[in-house]
Amino acid sequence: MADTFLSIKNVSKAFGAVTVVDDFNLDVAPGEFISFLGPSGCGKTTVLRIVAGLEEPSSGQIVIGDKDVTRLKPNQRNVGMVFQAYALFPNLTVAQNVAFGLRVAGTPKAETQKRVAEMLELIKLPVDEYGGRYPYQLSGGQQQRVALARALAPKPKLLLLDEPLSALDAKVRVSLREEIRAIQKELGITTVFVTHDQEEALSISDRIAVMYAGKAEQVGTPFEVYNRPATKFVANFVGTLNVLEGKVADAATGTVRIADQTLTLKEKLAGANAGERLSLALRPEAIALGPKPEHDSRLTGEIADVQFLGSVIRVRVVVGGDQVSLDTFNNSATPPPSAGNKATLSFSSEDVLVLR
Repeated sequence: MADTFLSIKNVSKAFGAVTVVDDFNLDVAPGEFISFLGPSGCGKTTVLRIVAGLEEPSSGQIVIGDKDVTRLKPNQRNVGMVFQAYALFPNLTVAQNVAFGLRVAGTPKAETQKRVAEMLELIKLPVDEYGGRYPYQLSGGQQQRVALARALAPKPKLLLLDEPLSALDAKVRVSLREEIRAIQKELGITTVFVTHDQEEALSISDRIAVMYAGKAEQVGTPFEVYNRPATKFVANFVGTLNVLEGKVADAATGTVRIADQTLTLKEKLAGANAGERLSLALRPEAIALGPKPEHDSRLTGEIADVQFLGSVIRVRVVVGGDQVSLDTFNNSATPPPSAGNKATLSFSSEDVLVLR
């Protein structure tokens, strides 16, 4: 990226014989909101802690702005960090918690009070009403807002968020992630967000780095990561996926066989050999029950299961030896399909992902 604010260069980290981050590279633009997404143990939090200065890399370099900070202490990096467990000081009031970093930096009292009031106004916890309260007098969502305000109060150049929403219930989590994104946009601060929740990452990120086994499997926009996964891991981890096993019939024409049916793919299978096994993936939302004029591909199967979920009906269809799941809208004028019936699935060949 020509315009880079944070650069993570060839970073690796080993704990004894175990490598948890393996040659990780990423450039983040000024003001960008990027998420590290992956399962537990994939190395995403370790990378974040290395950027923050809480862990020292075994090799590699961290550059913030135009400054190499790899060997600098956390308080020398001008970075704000919010943790999963809030980490508020229980013996300090809300206002005192938010003011903590400012006081450590020697900020004058009047300026500190003004900044605390601004931050509490930003997170919608006005200082007059909430400034004198203690953490135990706040809900989990309010405590995390205070942790965010404390991180932002010293005006850091970079904001790091380590699974800040995972301890909250679902409704609060959705509301707070929207608030975090709105605050980030308002301040224009470069932000790295760690999460294992794909919905969180997809909904608020400019880009996502999907991680597995210490590496970045794919870095791209939410649209790219979801619709054009680069690896089989990304395809399976991000979103719901139907996988059909097939064999190459004709690589030149992109023709494959799925059980006793033939399917022609949009992409040709260069380098593949006839009879070679491959996996084909389809998102549920790309499939329709019954023929559609806009769809150029069809497969037939037998309905194995029908689940009525109110506004949608989830249907599972057996095709060859695999099951395909899709949702159809509930239409009160049309009864739902029945298990055991034959079904035609239609879709666009452009939506088929080849997972060799």
